[in-house]
Amino acid sequence: MRIDKYLKVSRLIKRRTVAAEACGSDHVTVNGKAVKPSYDVKVGDVISIRFGANTTSYKVLAVREHSLKADASDMYEQIQ
Repeated sequence: MRIDKYLKVSRLIKRRTVAAEACGSDHVTVNGKAVKPSYDVKVGDVISIRFGANTTSYKVLAVREHSLKADASDMYEQIQ
């Protein structure tokens, strides 16, 4: 699954267009490397998202095409 879609489905970022813009402007890194919106997310990847001065990291636990709001947080684990 593309990272922009993963960020939207997991509800880490509210809209896919915002997720794509964040990836395109180097606000999103996977395993320490800046990625484009087309990056293919895999279980075990560590995603870091930078908004302003805050950076949060998440470990990918599952990749699903669709997710209910209640189940979205099961797709990742917050590291920091």
